[in-house]
Amino acid sequence: MSSAFHPAPNEKLQDKPMISLPISSAAASDCKCFRASSETLHNARCIFVVNSTSMSQWSSVGTPLAPRTTCRKTKVAVLGAGTAGITAAQALSKSSVSDFVIIEYNSEIGGRCRHTEFGKDPDGNPYTVELGANWIQGTVTEGGPENPIWTLAKKYKIQNTFSNLSLIDTFTQQGHKDYSSKQEDFKGAYAVVELDSGVILNENLQDRSFRAGLSLADYKPARDPEAAAWEWYEMDFEYAQTPDVSSQEFTIANYNSTYYGFSEVNNFVHDQRGYNVFLHGEAATFLKPNDSRLLLNTIVSEVKWGKSGVTIDNADGTCIEADYAICTFSVGVLQSDEVKFTPSSPRWKQVAIETFQMGIYTKIFFQFPPDKIFWDQTMQYLLYAHPKRGYYPIFQPLDIPDFLPGSGIFFATVITDQSRVVEEQSDELTKYQILDVLREMFGADKVPEPIDFMYPRWGKIPWAYGSYSNWPPGLTLEGHQNLRANTERLWFAGEATSQEYYGYLHGAYFEGKRAGEKIAACVQGKGDKDECCADTMEHGGEKGQKHYEVLKGITTEEEYGAVNGWYVTSFQTVGDVGLEGGGG
Repeated sequence: MSSAFHPAPNEKLQDKPMISLPISSAAASDCKCFRASSETLHNARCIFVVNSTSMSQWSSVGTPLAPRTTCRKTKVAVLGAGTAGITAAQALSKSSVSDFVIIEYNSEIGGRCRHTEFGKDPDGNPYTVELGANWIQGTVTEGGPENPIWTLAKKYKIQNTFSNLSLIDTFTQQGHKDYSSKQEDFKGAYAVVELDSGVILNENLQDRSFRAGLSLADYKPARDPEAAAWEWYEMDFEYAQTPDVSSQEFTIANYNSTYYGFSEVNNFVHDQRGYNVFLHGEAATFLKPNDSRLLLNTIVSEVKWGKSGVTIDNADGTCIEADYAICTFSVGVLQSDEVKFTPSSPRWKQVAIETFQMGIYTKIFFQFPPDKIFWDQTMQYLLYAHPKRGYYPIFQPLDIPDFLPGSGIFFATVITDQSRVVEEQSDELTKYQILDVLREMFGADKVPEPIDFMYPRWGKIPWAYGSYSNWPPGLTLEGHQNLRANTERLWFAGEATSQEYYGYLHGAYFEGKRAGEKIAACVQGKGDKDECCADTMEHGGEKGQKHYEVLKGITTEEEYGAVNGWYVTSFQTVGDVGLEGGGG
């Protein structure tokens, strides 16, 4: 890859738009591509390999609408062209609803399933690495259901390899050390938490944090960096959040739905066309080249919703009037002020949005000289225990058999809190912090200077503001349904709206498909009247998408009394209220 498309050491990913170009002829044989014109290349970061011979075929794909005095009219507007958005549009098309538009911020479809070029092979050609989604999580068990992402991976012959979590080596600040027995301690505690979570769910008991569940199972790693490293590997690595801020009940339910529902197989994608090749392939089943229904490089600024339809105002001055809209924005975007909703979302919807969490999952890539490999190439994971929990705890070499042999590529992963740290500091500082760690692990004379280095800043990218969602302690199923429920003709879909599969790519797939099929029925006059046209049903309603105006706690008014240690009302206003300089 030419230096023109490499970030400077301090350059942040969001400072330049993420642009993709037509893929090579080998990839084109599998699917068509939906990307912006070559004119958008200037001052952009390149995502895919240029194939100049096919450039003209896609030269006008996704050309934004010219500003107009009247809005473009359509039956359905799909906001976002990630997995949920493309799947929703495909569901509309399969239901014979062709009057729709897809509005996408970026210059290619894919959303958070996104890749980039990195490093060079011996011939000077760049490698492709995934910035976002990287695994097929849960495949299929004989006689059971199949994960639709696995189905699509097979359809498009996506190159992937079994991620063997047992092939892991362990290190401390003093170098290599075997503390694998502490993983067994965690697994024992996890089994107790798992059983306890079943009781909580079945008996409708109060949820608690996963941290509390582990502590009740006598697993308390706070003063043991080695135990804390294993906990990070088993929990944070999956959920992009700590056990302290994760629900016990729904974390277990989420894991079980995927890994017990499909299979416990995790496959790592290393396809040099990019993981989202399956989305380009599926899009090509219902979108033509240069399809005017796909609006790339189009930034939504305001969504006006109501019982009669939805109007979308875009930053370029264009607007779209739709009978229905499907909003696939991430929780991070919904929590931000990037898009204005008019009228403001109802209180019940706002509470749901602000309660759910958005985690950040940051992969930090190195390319080392391939002739100076310092890691054991029989291992897939390298775990590092540091006194500060979550400080560069996990490394994955890709220069190993069946992945990207001979590449010299190697990456670290950090999550939310440490992700925010590296997002605020320079690339150079992050690089040398990690090199210091690696030299503690392997020896100062064993780890050379890298020949390439890069990482995204997902928490700062305005169309994402994070990587994927997480269920916090205390949020009930009813509370989550409020995140999922439509507000009149504005519907919501994405990985975060999936109760069972939040955080996973297949969660986005299922939710996009659901919303597309539901709205297709509405457009064709086959859907439920309340669900399609009016307010969503309130608590107890039998029709429509339920929402809950009031979320009840489990403590009744009668229980706020002396018998429970509640001796005074928290609403009293006696005393020096408002005293200047008073208070804690």
